[in-house]
Amino acid sequence: MRILMIAPEPFFEPRGTPFSEYHRIRALIELGHTVDLVTYPFGRNVTLGGLRVFRCLRPPLMTEIGIGPSWRKIPLDFTLLLTACRRAAVEKYDAVHSHEEGGWFGVILAWFLGIPHLYDMHSSLPQQLTNFAYSRSRVVKATFAWLERFVISRSRVVIVICPQLEDVVRGIDAAVPAVLIENAPGSGDAPTDGSGLAVRRELGIDPGAPLVLYTGTFEAYQGLDLLFASMRVVLAARPDARLVLAGGRPDQIEAARRHAAATGIGAATVFAGQRPAEEIPAFLDAADVLVSPRSLGTNTPLKIYQYLRSGRPIIATRLLTHTQVLDDEVAFLTAATPDGFGAGILAALTDPERARAVGARARHLAETKYSYDAYLARTRQACAHLFGESSPQMAGGVA
Repeated sequence: MRILMIAPEPFFEPRGTPFSEYHRIRALIELGHTVDLVTYPFGRNVTLGGLRVFRCLRPPLMTEIGIGPSWRKIPLDFTLLLTACRRAAVEKYDAVHSHEEGGWFGVILAWFLGIPHLYDMHSSLPQQLTNFAYSRSRVVKATFAWLERFVISRSRVVIVICPQLEDVVRGIDAAVPAVLIENAPGSGDAPTDGSGLAVRRELGIDPGAPLVLYTGTFEAYQGLDLLFASMRVVLAARPDARLVLAGGRPDQIEAARRHAAATGIGAATVFAGQRPAEEIPAFLDAADVLVSPRSLGTNTPLKIYQYLRSGRPIIATRLLTHTQVLDDEVAFLTAATPDGFGAGILAALTDPERARAVGARARHLAETKYSYDAYLARTRQACAHLFGESSPQMAGGVA
């Protein structure tokens, strides 16, 4: 089938939704489909057989777009809509596949063309307003909620990336199939043993020093304030420990550096900056423990799947954002408090035998439940719903 995909994000950039879009496209192509992607005028070009990329016009004076809701997206989404309409006018498509807020006009375009629509739901749009502290307006939140209901109820099938979003879809329209496809392939590769030694040398960290690693964005919902406060607890018991953060824009890093210094952990904190996706596995290999202090939202962080594959012990807050994937068998789950999170890090550092066992179970989970074969099977199931098969099957015959 020929699919018109609408992605209102920079493509490609090494962050959550673009990673997910890349691997969704890769899976669709592997299943025999072709994809015409309409996306923003920012990001790195990628080459995949079966993929064509069409970028919308760039509004004047706009050179980039950040993560999350923004009024700056309105002119971008307008030019994105125009580009999608132009593609639909000159090509014949079998389906429209929309991501995030692209679903608002994706369903209308699919209706106009008389073809089915697939909504790729990476998050609940009303919840984004809270996660990014974007707006407290009841009118804005109600508008986002209405638009979300509109898109879901008019889609042939909805792909969701975590169980909580599955519940959102069922709560809006139980008749619309929701296919759960976790973002495991989009999270990155597993580390190669020994590759972390070069990272420690580069960062000036002693080979024997306990290394606590955080990877990802520096947005407020990620919980870096909790992480910094918890490191005071860790350093009181292990003054030789070091916290390494790989990620963040330059302005965010500078603000975080000031925050770390004010918290009293500045000397033990290393900001490695944003790193290409191919470098992150070496950082994972360098680490003794991996942390995810997220304190807001319900989506599973993309980093969790790569953390699982690394075989390193994971310290994460005991909140729905993590417990949809993690449990006490595969992670050190803690209260979302400085004392609780700090105690979790220390538990992994002071009991290496338990830490190794937890990490091994985590790797096994990644290799089974979150394998690429499972991802491909779920994608096949979503396509079966989209193109009208009456009883799509999962791999192994499980519906």
